[in-house]
Amino acid sequence: MTKIDIIQNVYEKLGFPKKDSADIVEAVFDIIKDSLSQGEMVKISGFGNFVVKEKRARRGRNPQTGQEISITARRVLTFKSSQVLRKALN
Repeated sequence: MTKIDIIQNVYEKLGFPKKDSADIVEAVFDIIKDSLSQGEMVKISGFGNFVVKEKRARRGRNPQTGQEISITARRVLTFKSSQVLRKALN
């Protein structure tokens, strides 16, 4: 499913004009992105949690050459689904 599919579903289910549906979807995604970029957890009841985790710098290897490289510290996004979503999938 793509963003366009989500916009189409909002349009069909709620009856908003397509432009308004696109604005709503974009606004929701912007709010989620802004919250995550500030390090906040985003919890969507019945769906799951999005959490930004800090990864430390570490040593790694290039799998092709075997050469040791330094992997820099970074932030990664993780998602943990809710029980409701897991039950719906199984």
